[in-house]
Amino acid sequence: MNVAILGSTGSIGTQALDVARRHPDKLRIIALAAHSSSEALVQQAHEFQVKRLVLGDREQRDNVALAQLPQDVRVDFGLEAIEELCQIEGVDMVLNALSGAVGLRASYRTLTSGKKLALANKESLVVGGDLLMPLVCKDSLLPVDSEHSAIFQCLLGEDDKTVSRLWLTASGGPFRGRTREQLASVTREQTLAHPTWKMGPKITVDSATLMNKGLEVIEAFHLFGLDYDHISVVVHPQSCIHSMVEYCDGSVKAHLGVTDMRIPIQLAFSYPQRWQAPVEPLDFTQLGALSFEPADEKTFGALALAKEAGRQGGTMPAVLNAANEVAVQSFLNETCGFLDIERIVEQVMLRHDVQSVCSLEQLEQVDGWARTTAEDFLRAL
Repeated sequence: MNVAILGSTGSIGTQALDVARRHPDKLRIIALAAHSSSEALVQQAHEFQVKRLVLGDREQRDNVALAQLPQDVRVDFGLEAIEELCQIEGVDMVLNALSGAVGLRASYRTLTSGKKLALANKESLVVGGDLLMPLVCKDSLLPVDSEHSAIFQCLLGEDDKTVSRLWLTASGGPFRGRTREQLASVTREQTLAHPTWKMGPKITVDSATLMNKGLEVIEAFHLFGLDYDHISVVVHPQSCIHSMVEYCDGSVKAHLGVTDMRIPIQLAFSYPQRWQAPVEPLDFTQLGALSFEPADEKTFGALALAKEAGRQGGTMPAVLNAANEVAVQSFLNETCGFLDIERIVEQVMLRHDVQSVCSLEQLEQVDGWARTTAEDFLRAL
């Protein structure tokens, strides 16, 4: 299978390339895209003999690292070039591991061009699920998030009408059990120290605020068609159970495995087959106890905000996502506090009049408004 990887230098992208490294007889990487990591992209192109590259950051055009590429390698620049990469002849599947709302257009172009989409960019569905899901046909979209991959697998062979509840598991992040007073003073370094998963900085902050789990609730709504009253979040610190599906007869299917994203990435590539495990399997004799507790939405209000945005629907999830991206970047730049992230998102949502989703251009306008409004609130802090 011929694969294009968007976000190849990030956490998901590098792990996807490791899967390709382990299965050279099954996967051929023919296109790679990154934002600005020119040196890493060049190294990947050399190793996998990739002839088509894109850098989203146009300022990388004169980066000296690109001079190391063979003359037959084509390098393009800008977000439009990433969209074009999704449509090139010879690509069977696009792994969208871009970070943030910029991934929506790439997902849209992949589906409209009839290619399979391995989706690790949850913002595509959070922001544009109303536009993307009507484009999905059988097995044309395969979820890469560990939670949604788990649910996808638990649903195999079952009648969707018998599903009564989806259970999304959450590790609880680095601040599980803390009070809001304690959260007010947490630092950037403390926030980025996730207890179980190795991820990029933005998603790690989202995991700490529980916004990431809220975004996953919205994503699950679009992927699996259950309403929000039947999608629940449970904190499971061991991160061994990746999610569960409850059926009308009281039976519950749970997907268990080690905390390694190469497993759901590989399944997206291999489905409906399963390939040799990229990691050592889970040893149940060493597992110990599994514990569960309710998500604390009063302390971690971002989860409640995401659920509310999902219930309102339309353009509200796009507003939630855009305001959160701005606030998280401000926190990473150490220009606002941890709890300010939630406050900014709430204030922007309160000022938005929900519209029905009708186009990519409309969503981009709403996204821009939400970012500008969030930045105005940040300046007023």
